[in-house]
Amino acid sequence: MEAENKIDRSNMLIAERRRHVLEKIHQDGRVLVSELSDSLGISRITIRKDLDSLEAQGMLKRTHGGALSVQGSALLDPTLREKEQKQLKEKQRIAAAAAAMVMEGMCIMLDSGTTTTAIARELRRFKRLTIITNAVNIASELATTEHEIILTGGTLRQNSFSLVGPLAEEMLREVHADILFLGVDGFDVVAGVTTPNFLESRVNRAMVKASKMVVAVCDSTKFKRRSLALIAPPQAIHKVITDDNLSDEEMDTLVAAGVEVLRV
Repeated sequence: MEAENKIDRSNMLIAERRRHVLEKIHQDGRVLVSELSDSLGISRITIRKDLDSLEAQGMLKRTHGGALSVQGSALLDPTLREKEQKQLKEKQRIAAAAAAMVMEGMCIMLDSGTTTTAIARELRRFKRLTIITNAVNIASELATTEHEIILTGGTLRQNSFSLVGPLAEEMLREVHADILFLGVDGFDVVAGVTTPNFLESRVNRAMVKASKMVVAVCDSTKFKRRSLALIAPPQAIHKVITDDNLSDEEMDTLVAAGVEVLRV
C-alpha cells in the first residue's frame, strides 16, 4: 500500500509539472530547459523527458535547448474554474474601469470569461440595463437584479459555460448593443484578438458586428499571444482595458494601430 501511494504521488507531480510547462509555453510561446530546471528544481534530463512526452502528444514542438508552441498557436483551453484565480486583482481593477464606462439604460454585451464575469458583478449596482450574453454563469450572476437579461441560446460549452453555434450567431444578427466587453485569450497587434475555440470565435465575431463600441478587457499576460481562432483584427477594437503591467512599448504599439488603451 505504501508503495502504491508513493507511485500515485509521483504520477501527480509529473502531471502537475507538465501542466506548468504547458501553461508557461501558452503564456510565453516557448520554454527553455535550463529555465524550467532552475525554477522547478528538477534535473535537465527530467525536463527533457517531459518535453519529449508532450511533443509526442502534439502539445509542443521540441527545439535545441527547449520547446516552442505548435505553429505559434496556444493549444490550451483551460476551464473557467482554472482561470478564475489567475490575475485576480488585475481582473477586478479592469472590471471596475469597464463599469465606469456604463450608464443607466444602456445595452451591454458580455461574452464568456473570468474578466467579463467580474464586470457582470460590477454591473449589479446599476438599476436598469439590458445585458446580452452567451455566458450561462453571467446570466446566473445577474439573475436577481432588475436588469433585462438576454441569453443568446445555442449549444453549451461546459469548459467555459458559454453558448455557441448557429442559434447563438443567428440571434446576435438581430440585436444591437451600445458596448461589447470582449474577453480574449490572445491579443497580437498584427493578428488581432484570438481565442482557443473556433465555435467561440464565431460567436464573438457576431458580437463585434452587433456592437457600437468594442472594448477588449484582458490582463497584460494576454498580449503578444496568438491563440487558435481569430475573433477580429485590431482595427475592430475601439478600446483596450488592461492592467498596469502592460509595457510602454506594447502600449505605444497598440496606440499606433489606432486602439485606445487604458491601464489600471
